[in-house]
Amino acid sequence: MRYSALSIFLNGLRGNKSWAPAWRDPAPKPHYDVIIVGGGGHGLATAYYLAKEFGVTNVAVLEKGYLGSGNIGRNTTIIRSNYLLPGNNPFYELSMKLWEGLEQDFNFNAMVSQRGVLNLFHSDAQRDAYTRRGNAMRLHGVDAELLDRQAVRQKLPFLDFDNARFPIMGGLFHPRGGTVRHDAVAWGYARGADQRGVDIIAQCEVTGIRSENGQVTGVETSKGFIGCGKLALAAAGNSTVVADMAGLRLPIESHVLQAFVSEGLKPFIDTVVTFG
Repeated sequence: MRYSALSIFLNGLRGNKSWAPAWRDPAPKPHYDVIIVGGGGHGLATAYYLAKEFGVTNVAVLEKGYLGSGNIGRNTTIIRSNYLLPGNNPFYELSMKLWEGLEQDFNFNAMVSQRGVLNLFHSDAQRDAYTRRGNAMRLHGVDAELLDRQAVRQKLPFLDFDNARFPIMGGLFHPRGGTVRHDAVAWGYARGADQRGVDIIAQCEVTGIRSENGQVTGVETSKGFIGCGKLALAAAGNSTVVADMAGLRLPIESHVLQAFVSEGLKPFIDTVVTFG
């Protein structure tokens, strides 16, 4: 089923009883061309683009929990291309363009909201740094606007300009920046990959990796052994643990990161109701 305003309307008339599952719940096959460990955004995106762009569909994504249960389950992520270095700007601008067409690409609401990203500056030195960044952005065709104190006040009148711990002197505004829902991104990629033949296997924890003569041959899982030609690791904070199963010591450390992200809410509008 393709999601649309019409499908939502018709299913509403039927009491929302006609929706099909967004993706299948297949049993694992004995062997895949590619196995991807980790059913988060990176793992599912890898599977989706392997199938969509390269026609590689004999792929399994193994997730030890449910989809959206890991690092991807955080509420919101910021999307932006407001970077300074020459290598960063074109890379993240391409990413922005992918974000802007992503929901139409896999036909799923990832809650992309381009409300803009505003970085405040609190000193002359920060202003000069943001001026350089803004100029670098514009040279690479990225939208950027340097705002003074009054312009920030007009855009964000709820900020406390008089009693702030650090004085608000202005900011660098990136209009096309915004937010998306992490878990919705994972579900959209899952639905798109599944429609192209990828097997997404949840509640399937990888417990070991088999190899012969330095070549990975498959993975031991809580649902039995599954063979593969290629193995990809996209296990976020567990990447070092999973890689260690193959005798591969990654030069990284995993650290717990907690972020408090507020939900964007539309302002309330006072409504006056009169009777007479």
